[in-house]
Amino acid sequence: MMLSPEALAPERFPRFKPYAEYRETRAAWLGAAPAGWNERRLRASVSTCQNGIWGDEPDGINDVICMRVSDFDRGALRVHMSNPTIRSIPPGDHPKRLLAHGDLLLEKSGGGERQPVGAVVLYDWDVPAVCSNFIARMTVAPGYQPGFLAYLHATLYSARVNTKSIKQSTGIQNLDSDSYLDEVVCFPSLNEQRAIADFLDRETAKIDTLVARKQRLIELLQEKRAALITRAVTRGLDPDVPLRDSGVPWLGSVPAHWRVRRLKFAARLESGHTPNREVSEYWENCTIPWISLNDVSYLAAHDYAYETVNYINELGLAHSSARMLPPGTVVLSRDATIGRCAILGKSMATSQHFVNWVCRPEMLPEYLLLVFRGPMQQEFERLTMGATLRTIGMPDVKSFVAPVPPVAEQRAIVDSAHEGASAIDRLTERVREGIERLREYRAALITAAVTGKIDVRGEVV
Repeated sequence: MMLSPEALAPERFPRFKPYAEYRETRAAWLGAAPAGWNERRLRASVSTCQNGIWGDEPDGINDVICMRVSDFDRGALRVHMSNPTIRSIPPGDHPKRLLAHGDLLLEKSGGGERQPVGAVVLYDWDVPAVCSNFIARMTVAPGYQPGFLAYLHATLYSARVNTKSIKQSTGIQNLDSDSYLDEVVCFPSLNEQRAIADFLDRETAKIDTLVARKQRLIELLQEKRAALITRAVTRGLDPDVPLRDSGVPWLGSVPAHWRVRRLKFAARLESGHTPNREVSEYWENCTIPWISLNDVSYLAAHDYAYETVNYINELGLAHSSARMLPPGTVVLSRDATIGRCAILGKSMATSQHFVNWVCRPEMLPEYLLLVFRGPMQQEFERLTMGATLRTIGMPDVKSFVAPVPPVAEQRAIVDSAHEGASAIDRLTERVREGIERLREYRAALITAAVTGKIDVRGEVV
């Protein structure tokens, strides 16, 4: 998280005082530091910086846990063991590469535009493990405290100091560790490092607890939102309306005057397709919006789709089974990430990973969208097949059933559901903004403490 100067302003931390005296440093990113701190290269804090090893497939003899970048908990600045990878490491490499409690792990390869390579986390387990070849193991030198160093590296990452040492000749970023460890930083005494690390452990734990509570509140709000939509599209708006058994397990009872129909009779089913990717002419000068699995996150967050990540051209469309779908078509993903849906805001085509519903006069697209996003989600899960490539088969798609109220009632349900959902969405957004402020304050507090902008030595538990 990049921090603005305002985020580090003294008034953000009225509880703390600055140090009595400061002096300018050679580090442009740091500026002034407490006069008693030692200005040194970052490499002074580590005894070794050794690249990891990937090894071979597990063989039951030389197997050991291999920590990967995906095991980095970037918020907690630790590694997690929720899903450890097992690799076979040659006997000669095994002992000298084992991680020790207190080692630092430096991400040397990977990253991306929004998350550059160079994150550092603390290994605080007593479990035998090595790190992968995308990571370097840094052993902490005498006179330095591992927890403090983890927070210091997090500050360097926030300030994007690491980006000066990134080399990128292909699609992957590589960190020049020699260049990175040559950066100038300032270190307090060992006792002061311990005091700062202990303080930050306590304070960040409090903030993390607040964030977790707010995240749980968001989950509850989303559950309430889903329940509101489900009740509206399955029971209607009249609490006293007579009900009847729909005959459909996931649907239960519905208002007695509603119809329950095979969806293909209330909306025309259209499948998507992908033009042959081996024919380059089909993928040149593309101007036709074409929904693919790259769009599922967007579809989940919006009611209407107007833009797409990928496009196709007229030639590709003509030589495939894809066809232009009219505005108002409800598109639904049936492969991989299943159940993501939206209404086309303009004419588009889709890949074969989507099934598309062109609503007939008896079915409003907005109402069908609510049915898909509410009660039918559990039906999608029941019908999903496959462990590696999850999918809903076309025979099951053709057997979809939906409740069909009168059109006027559908419109009233849609309006009511949108009003209720919008109120929940506004509250959810305020909670998310609160989480973002807490995370910004957390990052700013870490930076202020490890750079000496605030003096936390007098803080007690």
